[in-house]
Amino acid sequence: MENKPLLILLAIACLAVLVILATGIGGFARGGEFNRKHGNRMMRWRIIAQAIAIAIFLIYLWASSG
Repeated sequence: MENKPLLILLAIACLAVLVILATGIGGFARGGEFNRKHGNRMMRWRIIAQAIAIAIFLIYLWASSG
């Protein structure tokens, strides 16, 4: 049970990736000013959020194996 905070943090990180991805896809589908202004920024935020989620996942695996 000592890994439960990491599991909760991993779920939050995955949810953040999902929200950023959905916002980016929605902006891309709409097009227009929002997509021109924020499209690349949303892509960068998604990549950063995914890297953080993967790092948390690897830490969780390391902590649960030992």
